[in-house]
Amino acid sequence: MKLHWIKTSWIIKKLFSNYVWDLPNTGNKVYLSFDDGPIPEITEWVLEELKIHKAKATFFCIGDNIEKHPEIFKKVINEGHAIGNHTFNHLNGWKTTTEGYIENFMRCEKSIRKFAINLKPKLFRPPYGKLKIAQSKEIRRLGYKIIMWDVLSADFDQKLSKEECLENVLFNIQSGSIIVFHDSIKAFKNLEYVLPRTLAYLEKNNFICAIIE
Repeated sequence: MKLHWIKTSWIIKKLFSNYVWDLPNTGNKVYLSFDDGPIPEITEWVLEELKIHKAKATFFCIGDNIEKHPEIFKKVINEGHAIGNHTFNHLNGWKTTTEGYIENFMRCEKSIRKFAINLKPKLFRPPYGKLKIAQSKEIRRLGYKIIMWDVLSADFDQKLSKEECLENVLFNIQSGSIIVFHDSIKAFKNLEYVLPRTLAYLEKNNFICAIIE
């Protein structure tokens, strides 16, 4: 049984309206996003696929991975993609004190700013989508947009076939959708199949892959 929503309900979006779930527009734009990188080879492979289709994306990076792989992180920026904070250690907000969570969040931000001094806008995505009200309030008080999603590929789900993962994306995309993928080792089995086909579908149907602003 799936324990995650693939298409986020309008009810959830309304209940948590302080979060960004989609970005409605008249320009047929969608917003690809990648969580958990930068990771050697995998993030670089993602960048090549995006380049082939002239697509832009937003990368929600883990601070520890930025510190370990700064050259890949800088490559993401140099190729015109947007960057977001995903905490330093991929913390579950529900299982972390607010003080500890904000400290970890700021540690990631410090890693980001080390290599991207003037990076805008300020974007944050909570790992697992799990965040306490107090954590959310503090992060928004600091001027960050909390970016969630309209479509979850669930590429991280080891029980999901690559074909099912592709269906999750293609059956739910619409203009304004924020779509979540993961540039991680765990997700690569599905991502390697899904991303090229998703990009081809978007290109064929005249969607524009834009960065989150």
